[in-house]
Amino acid sequence: MSDGVVRLKKEGHVAYVILEEKEYKNTLTIRFIQGLKWAFEEIEKDPEIKVVVVHGYDNYFCCGGTKEGLHGLYDGVMKGGGVQFTDMDFHDIMFRCRVPVIAAMQGHALGGGLALGCFADIVIMGEQCVYNASFMKYGFTPGMGATYIIPKRFGALLGNEMLFTARNYFGTELKERGINAIIIKKEEVIGFASDMARDIADKPLISLIELKKALTSHMAEDIRIAVDRELEMHRISFKQAEVIERIEGRYRE
Repeated sequence: MSDGVVRLKKEGHVAYVILEEKEYKNTLTIRFIQGLKWAFEEIEKDPEIKVVVVHGYDNYFCCGGTKEGLHGLYDGVMKGGGVQFTDMDFHDIMFRCRVPVIAAMQGHALGGGLALGCFADIVIMGEQCVYNASFMKYGFTPGMGATYIIPKRFGALLGNEMLFTARNYFGTELKERGINAIIIKKEEVIGFASDMARDIADKPLISLIELKKALTSHMAEDIRIAVDRELEMHRISFKQAEVIERIEGRYRE
């Protein structure tokens, strides 16, 4: 993107989607989402790309919704003039990519940002980084497909715990609890992902596309059902007065 919020870099058959919304620390601003969509549209048009690595900058992978975004969700329920998280159609963009995607979560991934990364085919996390499913901290039920993808990636028991408690987990704790992800030192995440991507890129493109279809085809309907249910839960949970109070309170902290 011309504004530099999301950059797309290509090295051989590997594409790097670099998330750099530095003004708002990789939260889900409109320009961040637009940049993410632009990058994956460019990837889909490039017949030479065989694998994608997505990573952030410094201590940030993706840190979830902005205050304005959460107000938009609230207004969508209470006033009929807001938005739904599905409106910009990006929450499962890594899942929908035709080639394998590696989420190199070298920094914090919070709320919708964690769900976003978990839709990748391979997830790599940093021991020193913070990960959470923070939705319930604000009093509203999870969105972004989190009710499906968090338990799938972290296991049902831990995934449910993360969604209910909304607490912070360092990568080291998740590693000790044996989650289904690669967890290494933060400073090694991008290099490890790059090495893996080059290994994948050695394979024929058509074979990679067909394998991804085989590994993910059963997920599409489950994701759709989960997202529809999340939208209905939002219509219920956002109506509580406590929700807007929590949103305002947490952004004053």
